[in-house]
Amino acid sequence: MPAALSPAAALTAIDAIQQHFAWRLAQKRETSALAAELASVLSLLEDVDFACPDAAHLHATRHPVITQIKGLAAARTDNAILAAFLPHLDVLPWRYSYDARADHPGLETRMAWAELVGPVAPFKSQRVCLGLTAIGAHTLYPAHTHPAVETYLVLSGSARWTMNEHARTHPPGTLILHPSNVVHAMQTDTSPLLAAYAWTGDVKTLSRYLGRDAPDANAEVSSRL
Repeated sequence: MPAALSPAAALTAIDAIQQHFAWRLAQKRETSALAAELASVLSLLEDVDFACPDAAHLHATRHPVITQIKGLAAARTDNAILAAFLPHLDVLPWRYSYDARADHPGLETRMAWAELVGPVAPFKSQRVCLGLTAIGAHTLYPAHTHPAVETYLVLSGSARWTMNEHARTHPPGTLILHPSNVVHAMQTDTSPLLAAYAWTGDVKTLSRYLGRDAPDANAEVSSRL
């Protein structure tokens, strides 16, 4: 198995997300806020230099949550984005870099993200991020916030999203918009979750956890989700 994701495979996966976002825009069924954000993501991606990938951020990390995701995603190869990512799940640059929480031991083994476009990614951008989030079954991604505007596209599995204390379960195909600095959390049930995400706005300031046993609110927390 290769030790790193090839630039060509990364570009194929990125293109699949772009095409889906463009298709959703063309359907004209999204809210005005979500449509505007999808348009912003697509516009910002046009300025990314995809001809010069940073090889240092293409190396595989083989995060343990991927064993769950592979089995679930394999059942949905009808999805063009999953079809683009599925052969490469093992060699994506997965990471989890939040500080540890005593109230959620082992969370670092049940969550990870693989960023393909962004400040610390194979394809550099200081204005937009694009990648995948994986959350294992029976896992809470605790309440957190960030100044970037965030869009999720559920690819496989489902989770219960809580935003501003309102909770709703989102199945595959759902687009979820998190405005800047909104507090949100995700809870999976019996199935793991795989979702594509995009960030715009302040993509340099990292996420911070909220709530019990979270790191100090003024401390830097190394997460981009």
